[in-house]
Parts: sequence; structure tokens; C-alpha cells
Amino acid sequence: MNVNTAVNLEDLRLMARRKLPRIAFDFIDGGVDDEDCMRRNRAAFRKYQLLPRYLVDVSTRDQSTELLGRRYASPFGISPTGLAGLFHPGADELLAQAAKAANIPFLLSSASNASLEAVAKLAPDHVWFQIYGTRDERINADLVKRARDAGVRTLVVSVDVPVNANRERNKRNGFSRPFRMTPAVAFEALGHPAWVLRYLRSGGIPMMRNWAPYGRAGATAAEVADLYGTLTPAPMIRWQTLEQIRAVWTGPLAVKGLLHPDDARQAADIGVDALIVSNHGGRQLDTAPSPVEMLPVIRAAVGERVELMLDSGVRRGSDIVIARCLGARFTTFGRPTLFGAAAGGAAGIARALQIVRNEIDMVMAQIGCSSFDALDAHYLRLEGTGHETGLAGMSTREDQPAPGTVSPIPNIRRQR
Repeated sequence: MNVNTAVNLEDLRLMARRKLPRIAFDFIDGGVDDEDCMRRNRAAFRKYQLLPRYLVDVSTRDQSTELLGRRYASPFGISPTGLAGLFHPGADELLAQAAKAANIPFLLSSASNASLEAVAKLAPDHVWFQIYGTRDERINADLVKRARDAGVRTLVVSVDVPVNANRERNKRNGFSRPFRMTPAVAFEALGHPAWVLRYLRSGGIPMMRNWAPYGRAGATAAEVADLYGTLTPAPMIRWQTLEQIRAVWTGPLAVKGLLHPDDARQAADIGVDALIVSNHGGRQLDTAPSPVEMLPVIRAAVGERVELMLDSGVRRGSDIVIARCLGARFTTFGRPTLFGAAAGGAAGIARALQIVRNEIDMVMAQIGCSSFDALDAHYLRLEGTGHETGLAGMSTREDQPAPGTVSPIPNIRRQR
């Protein structure tokens, strides 16, 4: 299976589906409850149209973007995704190396199989480290210290997992943490012999190496995963935890998962440098709004005090252009690169990144914009119900939002 024949990200997803046993594929592909949130994430992008401007010189295009004091070659990064080694051996390291080659950031999950020290050494200028708050404050502090000692420049705190979610595909497939190769799982996996062979050759269940130091000496991969399961999620995490991290972390600090404008405002007040507007890819709360819907509201709440990024549902280069027009400087995505890893290892990851980069370049040329930094709401057209908003720069009906905005949310009050 040649990953270079993939025309779009969906092709890589289908390639991964053929290579992975159902329990592994569904872990990546699935969401929570009825998976309405996942569908809403995609539908939100389709509410927008990009309005082209012609007779513009677009013979050269520049999609490089500055974010948190660094300039990256493209306006996207790789989201944190746990247990990547289950889908392809050494996937965390491959993702980091691909990010370095493409000059984009890779957000290493604290639930990764490779250690943050090893991955940061591979791509020291491109690895960010993502953590969840745990039930042990000493471990929280130690993870921050380890990131600093490893030379990680940007720390990401995910706040949208107070409890484990009802991921029904995982339940039906018998996916448990730690992952166990039950007879039923093994029988279905026999239809994917290459994956089974890699799984056995790599020693079975991959170790969560970030957590090995907190377990007993010589602990097995299953024991370390059990330890992780007892420490996370941590429903007692509060704003004070974020304040404590901000007090000791001197580099750029991003918070991932906030959707309410009041929360965004409070994070900005604490001194957070960036917000990744995300609903965890539709994997936590099925009734959550899409980040695309909330992005303009959050931008209005925080102004220019923090950098805004968007995560969840990004599957096309045009999605990234739309997000930029709505106020997000950067986007991240995780499933496409995991599918690329499953489909073809390093080559599959590189193909996923190349597809997105090429699509952004093509869209920029089509709409008459030679610089990604120049994108704004003037390139957007929002399709409403029964009528459409006016074009940017032209008069609009007083009761309609301007392009690139959404209607105010009623009845939102500060709850703290």
C-alpha cells in the first residue's frame, strides 16, 4: 500500500482502516456517545464559504506563520495523541521527526509511549509538551520540571478531561486501559497480520515511558498504564493548578480545551500565552459546541492578549484558511497524522503533512491571497438560515453578524 497515492487525508484514513484491527482503528477514529460532536466539528466549517479575489498576483505564496516567538513553515501543528505506539512502533519519535522536517510544532502527549526527554532530544526546537493535571501535585510539578530540563520551550495544559468519557466504540470493542489482547481482540486482529507481527516484535503493549519513573522499579507496561489510570483524570483540578504552573513555567504556556469566553478571559488574566480552542476532537462532551463556532466569541473576549489556535475537526487546508479568517493564527490536528503513521509509518505522516500544506497553498492562490498572514474576515462569507450575511466591506443588515463573527451567545454570565 503506497501512501504517496493518497490524494487527501480521507485516503490515509481508509488505508489505516485496512491495516489496523478494529479495536485500534476505532480508538483513533471514534468519539463520545453518539459522535454528534465529531460531525458538528466538520459541519461548522461548511457554514463558511471563501470569497475569492481575482486579478491579484499570486505567483508566489507564503504560508509561513509566526507563533509564540517562532516562525513555522506552515500554520498547523500535530495535536497531542496518546498511545501512538500502539498504532505503529515508535510513532511518537516519527511524529517528532516529521514535524522537524516540515518545520512545524509537534505537541507530545504526556500519555505518549516515548518519553518527553527522548522526543525532545530528537526535535528540540519543534516539540511542545502537553500535560493533564494529575491527582498528585508532586507529579504535576515534576512533569513541568522535566519538560524544562529537557529543553521544551512551550508547555500545553489540557483542561477538558475532568472525567473519562463514554466512548462507546471502545466499550463495544473491549478496549480497556491498559490495553489487553483478549481472545476476541486477537481473533479479529488476525485479519491484519502485519500489525500483529509488529505488535509482537515490539514486545506487545507499548510502555507509557513518561509515567514509568512514578511506578515501582521494573514495572511492566500494563502496571504503568494502570498507574496512569489511577492518577488521571483528576476532577479536582482547579484554576489554582494553572496559576501554579504559570508561576514556575517561564516559557510560553498554552491552555487547550477552553470553549467558554469567560474561561478564556480568566486564562488570559492569569498570563497564559496561547489558547487552543478545542472540544478534544469530539471525544469528551458530545453536546459541546464546535471550536469554529466559539472562536470569534473567544477572540472578542480576549482581544489580542493571547495567541489563538484551533483544534478539532480539521481535515482540509481550506479549514485552516477559514480558521485564520476567524481569528486563529494556527491550527492543530491529530487523527490524520496517526492515520498516516498507521498506514505507512514515517512516509504516511509526511504524506499527511504534505497534503495539508499543498491544499493551503492551492486555496490561497484560488482566493487571491499570497500571504497567510494577510487572511482575514474579508475572505469569508457566512451562510445563514434563509438568508446570508453581507460581504465584508459592504453594508449588512443590522440584525446580522458581520462576516467572520457569530451571533452573541444569550444568557452567558460569569459563573465564578
